[in-house]
Amino acid sequence: MNQSKVLAALSALAHETRLDLIRLLVPLGDAGMPAGQIAQALGLAAPRLSFHLSALEQAGLLSARRVARNVIYSVDPNGLGGTISYLLNDCCCEDPAILAACTRGSAASSDGCGQGVASSGTAKT
Repeated sequence: MNQSKVLAALSALAHETRLDLIRLLVPLGDAGMPAGQIAQALGLAAPRLSFHLSALEQAGLLSARRVARNVIYSVDPNGLGGTISYLLNDCCCEDPAILAACTRGSAASSDGCGQGVASSGTAKT
């Protein structure tokens, strides 16, 4: 993955709603989720959701497919994995202390993957 693609992905991820979107979709794998259900889960109006989905898709982090009348979104594992790999391998040169911190961080997570992103009833921007 080249630096410009990584920068686009990191820029797209540098927003609370888009990071929540990724956290919501990662555990679903290829099955993904229809846009309407994503909007409901995150408490977003359709235009706001569309804006965030587009940013993630343009950055290569999401893919979309049409099933009947629904558009199903799922995380692009190559885009997300390539971004993380670039950070760990190319930027951090596989530094043992950084890799160890990554392992400790995932084990210490108290809310689990994809948890904690449900809507509180307040629309996000």
